[in-house]
Amino acid sequence: MLFKKKVDKEFLEQEIISVLKTVFDPEIPVDIYELGLIYGIKIDNDINTEIIMTLTAPACPVAGTLPGEVREKVENAVKDLKSVEVKLVWEPPWNKDMMSEEAKLNLGFF
Repeated sequence: MLFKKKVDKEFLEQEIISVLKTVFDPEIPVDIYELGLIYGIKIDNDINTEIIMTLTAPACPVAGTLPGEVREKVENAVKDLKSVEVKLVWEPPWNKDMMSEEAKLNLGFF
């Protein structure tokens, strides 16, 4: 009988978040996680992962490259993942209220 290894989704999610904090929007000196561009991380029982993200604007110059960079960095850094898909969404539209307190402080929004 084959037994599936129990997946520690919380641990994997924290590993993914650590990687996301190394990816920066080239126009803003804050990582994409603290910037509020990551809307969700889904990990299924087979360890397939979906990262739902947005950009600061639909016309963002990195719209064609940033999702691929996110996928590649997560795939290379978090070895236990079976697959990584990055889904780019525009709803809800990003706004500065989605930034963490740390990001707002770094950008002088207080």
